[in-house]
Amino acid sequence: MAGPTPDFWQERFDTGQTGWDRGGPSPGLLAWLDSGALAPCRIAVPGCGSGWEVAELARRGFDVVGIDYTAAAVEKARAHCRQQGVQAKIVRADVLDHAPSAPFDAVYEQTCLCALHPEHWVRYAGQLRSWLAPGGRLAAMFMQTPRPGATEEGLIQGPPYHCDINAMRALFPEAAWVWPKPPYARVLHPSKAHELAVMLVRR
Repeated sequence: MAGPTPDFWQERFDTGQTGWDRGGPSPGLLAWLDSGALAPCRIAVPGCGSGWEVAELARRGFDVVGIDYTAAAVEKARAHCRQQGVQAKIVRADVLDHAPSAPFDAVYEQTCLCALHPEHWVRYAGQLRSWLAPGGRLAAMFMQTPRPGATEEGLIQGPPYHCDINAMRALFPEAAWVWPKPPYARVLHPSKAHELAVMLVRR
């Protein structure tokens, strides 16, 4: 498998190298929740990490399934939900192979796509579409972290990998997804990069 492995991420958790972790739910997610753009439904959180967003969604009445293939992440997410006194299902699985028991109404995609080597993006995008019922929403935070080696020499650098918005439009084409009109909200990230918050609808 190209790119980071479960062992790579396990080591990051074991050694505290989790610079992507805000220590709380994403302000982008909170904005969608507070505005009503995301309302309680059956929702998946792939690459759920420490479970901040999983717990917040559960607290607000969502039927949440968090997914991660790293043992440390699954343990932390489950522990965080227990501490918060909320119910959520945390599944240890590879998002590239996972088949949910029933379709989701929404998927919150924050740090999973940018953590996957771009070689796997087409397969992952197909997975997300297959998980969603028609009309389901993909609430995506597309990581913007261009690097000189990538923009000037064509190197594939990450994680996190840069999710160029034009590449995202090719990955999630209009034939399969309804795109909102830009500009898109910028969500600052602890890594000093930022994300673009885009709510897609599955056709």
